[in-house]
Amino acid sequence: MLGFRQRMLLVHLVAVVVIVTCAAAAGWWLLSQSVRGQLDAALLALAETESGLLAENHADAIRVHEPAAGSAPPSLVRLDRLVQIVDAHGDVVARSNNLGVARLPVSPALLAQMAQGQTVFQTFQHVIEEPLRIVSVPVTVDGKLFAVQVAGSLDDVNHILQSAALLFGGLAAALLVALSAAGTVLTRTLFGTVERVTAQARRIGDANLSERLAHPGTDDELGHLVETLNSMLARLEQAFALQRSFTANASHEIRSPLSRLRTEIELALRRPREAQAYVETLHSCLDEVERLTSIVEELLLLARLDAGQETIAAETVSLAELAQDCAERLRPAAGARQVEIRVSAPAAVLARVGHRAAALVLDNLIDNAIKFSPPHTAIRVEVGKTAELATVTVADSGPGIVESDMPHLFDRFYRGSASQSGEIAGAGLGLAIAKTVMDFYGARIDVANLDGHGAAFTLGFPLAD
Repeated sequence: MLGFRQRMLLVHLVAVVVIVTCAAAAGWWLLSQSVRGQLDAALLALAETESGLLAENHADAIRVHEPAAGSAPPSLVRLDRLVQIVDAHGDVVARSNNLGVARLPVSPALLAQMAQGQTVFQTFQHVIEEPLRIVSVPVTVDGKLFAVQVAGSLDDVNHILQSAALLFGGLAAALLVALSAAGTVLTRTLFGTVERVTAQARRIGDANLSERLAHPGTDDELGHLVETLNSMLARLEQAFALQRSFTANASHEIRSPLSRLRTEIELALRRPREAQAYVETLHSCLDEVERLTSIVEELLLLARLDAGQETIAAETVSLAELAQDCAERLRPAAGARQVEIRVSAPAAVLARVGHRAAALVLDNLIDNAIKFSPPHTAIRVEVGKTAELATVTVADSGPGIVESDMPHLFDRFYRGSASQSGEIAGAGLGLAIAKTVMDFYGARIDVANLDGHGAAFTLGFPLAD
């Protein structure tokens, strides 16, 4: 069973053989046509000259016009042209001296063609000991039909073509060897590069994804392939890094409430306590369980979004109604922190998005605004639209967002400066979920610090038709 390299080499050699053979055959055929054409032109010129001379004579003085011995000027033209003149019945009327007593063949079909005034070319392989090429030109003298036949030997033509065949064959063989050698070298070079790239790719695993394949230094298909593979490795490296970070952060976020739960339960079991102490311990454990449940639900939602399983079809949603509903749900939590939620929706704005998904995103933003807003301040939820988008803006009066936190604000498990200091509770998944959901629907989420105090998050949804 041939391997891929052997098959490619075989295909290459077959292609080279076919191309070289076709080129040699085409060259030989063109040369053959040229040589034969020159012979035909010379025979026809002599026949037409003889016909013109006959037409000036009388029918009873038909002869082949040959110069007398010693009277013609010197000529390098070969005297191997045989001339014969026949009448309408095919009888020989005159012949050249070099034809002797022999006669050129005249067939009934030829006589019929000449009677119609046709000039006829014929080839005979065994006439007068040599292959001949004969042209027959009809001519009328005193109302009688005659034909001038001029024959030339094909020996020279055949010798030329045989020599040309040997020459083309030799050239084809030399070209075949040269092309095969060059093709073999190029193919080996190509496959050598491919093998080196393959060997490098085999050495790259999840432990050394930072390595890259060596570029061959050529701007061709192989170079483009290496660039594509390196780009894929970069994406894989980033994905593995995100996965490791995600796993580590998720483990940390889940371990913390579990550790607190274990501590609370162990302390409660060390010695008998009053019923009220057990109730307080159970309430504390319930808070940790709710925190664990929230983290797990958020992780499951992110996993479904990443896997494309959270397929909520887009629908026409009134953003004013959506903002009012979310505000009503979160007003008790806002009231507990002495924060007011104000909704401003001056006009009906319709967007194309999943209702539940949009509510989840807006709930996260308002909940974050409640956490970061000082007491006795207000959260502003404003509905509007631009030429292309339906918008909802959630603005608070908190401390704003530190500039160093801006590039990482939507990263999973990333917690800003305030959250990291322990002032604000959270796992750092809310904004990551909001960004993932918005990307899923082709929407956008932007954030900016306000001129005074606070930050503003703006959601941009596709407008409904």
